[in-house]
Amino acid sequence: MSYQLENTQRGEKYNTIFSKVSPAKRRNRTARAHWRSRLLLGLYLALMILPIYWLINMSLQTNSEILGSMTLWPQNLTFDNYIGIFTNSSWYMGYVNSIIYVAMNMLITICVALPAAYAFSRYTFIGDKHLFFWLLTNLMAPPAVFLLPYFQLYYSVGLFDTHIAVALAHCLFNIPLAIWILEGFMSSVPKEIDETAYIDGYSFPRFFVKIFIPMIRSGIGVTLFFLFMFSWVELLLARTLTATSAQPIGMIMTRTSTASGIDWGTLAAAGVLTIIPGILVVYFVRNHIAKGFALGRT
Repeated sequence: MSYQLENTQRGEKYNTIFSKVSPAKRRNRTARAHWRSRLLLGLYLALMILPIYWLINMSLQTNSEILGSMTLWPQNLTFDNYIGIFTNSSWYMGYVNSIIYVAMNMLITICVALPAAYAFSRYTFIGDKHLFFWLLTNLMAPPAVFLLPYFQLYYSVGLFDTHIAVALAHCLFNIPLAIWILEGFMSSVPKEIDETAYIDGYSFPRFFVKIFIPMIRSGIGVTLFFLFMFSWVELLLARTLTATSAQPIGMIMTRTSTASGIDWGTLAAAGVLTIIPGILVVYFVRNHIAKGFALGRT
């Protein structure tokens, strides 16, 4: 009782002190806090954007200017670095190869992960939790562990230096990740929806495609974002399992280092072009990503 009385007296004391503060001072304090938060946000964005700006700045300069004095913007603006990439088949085919095997991996992974995640979400079977944990253990191993087995297997069956080889290799990591993310979204959907659909005469494929998948489209958007992010930036498997026909852009970018030095301008231009597909993916699934981060397992 005395504790409650003491808290009440303390609250009344604070209310009395706060009431003595004039409305003008309260507005000034609110305005200062508002501008302080804006300043911190602006500083954070500047630190995040600075490397990208510097990369773009270098891509529009010549090597002599890059290696010379530091400049905040190109003194002699040039697009030769971009022209050299788009006119050289070995360069732009690197982007094509990367996009092909990333798209193949995303398609294969989502087609396998959707029914698997539904099974983990809706059914109980012997060893379900152990199997689910075993799938997640694949994410704990570095890609270098599976490098030699994949290389020998693909070379013996004739899949070496093909897009499907890299796509299937990335499935080892992306399928468990996709199942883990999608299972969280599917578990949030009430099971009564499944039962109601069956009562209404829906077959399972029709229910799954027309009713269930639209209900978890935010989860699918988040999953596709993570699948793209891993497969697009992964270089070790993509570099080892390809030679000439399916080389990714990350492997081709290493060619800028020669005995005469590094072609900094071309390397910067290639880096700028590498960022663009990621920006496009984020733009198209931005609404699903925002909703998925709020609702799902991520």
